[in-house]
Amino acid sequence: MISYSDILPQLFDTLKPFAKENFRLKEQTELVAELGLDSLQVMQVLLKIEDHFDISIPLNNLPKIRTVKDLGEEIEKLLKG
Repeated sequence: MISYSDILPQLFDTLKPFAKENFRLKEQTELVAELGLDSLQVMQVLLKIEDHFDISIPLNNLPKIRTVKDLGEEIEKLLKG
């Protein structure tokens, strides 16, 4: 079973193309405020994550996801089913 520590580097790889040059992603990085993702980019990130991990992130859970850590924990929870 995949754990949060396994998910995090994969999440960084997925988010890296959306980060500004030389921006260092951390667990505490806020997806919208710090990365500057607009709504279309958020949806693109979610689609990539859903495809990569073969999960579906419920839309009603999105407001609770603010940071990379929040997203990683949500993925871990969904993978545990």
